[in-house]
Amino acid sequence: MIVDRADFPHLFNEHIWSWGPVKTLFEPSEPPFELVSNINIVPFNETGWLIVRQQIGWGIVGGTLEPGETYMDTLRRELLEEAGCELVNFELMGALRMEFLTEQPYRPHLPFPISYRLIGVGKVRRITTPTNPADGEEILEVATFGLEEACRRLEKRPDDGPLLAEIYRYAAMFREMS
Repeated sequence: MIVDRADFPHLFNEHIWSWGPVKTLFEPSEPPFELVSNINIVPFNETGWLIVRQQIGWGIVGGTLEPGETYMDTLRRELLEEAGCELVNFELMGALRMEFLTEQPYRPHLPFPISYRLIGVGKVRRITTPTNPADGEEILEVATFGLEEACRRLEKRPDDGPLLAEIYRYAAMFREMS
């Protein structure tokens, strides 16, 4: 897939997330899987692109691998917890290379100081409401929108909103080229 990286300045340039703090850079290839710590999906269904609303704003579904979990186990768990969805199909688009700017890992079982957050796109089916476990993010709303409306909402999220919107635009392009 040929991509004009200038169309994705947040995705293909270094970005620092304050929550880590962690330095990120998207790589459109498979990372070393022993360094995978997280996974996110750009989910879609027959009505549009799915996003989830938290206290901080609209966001993307995904999370951290628990000890012993494969990334696909994590993806299925997070889809149910955050979106009330089951996975129909999934295609890996690449990964955010994450360099933690902290003294210790976010969780002791995770690779450190370098790890990868897998990013993929996939079709989902809504089957229930988010389970919202006590130790997870509280999801206030799950909705589907056309691509540009989803991106407009994501862009308003503080800190990483523009990056999330570009991930959705990249996923739409990736899906068309597949």
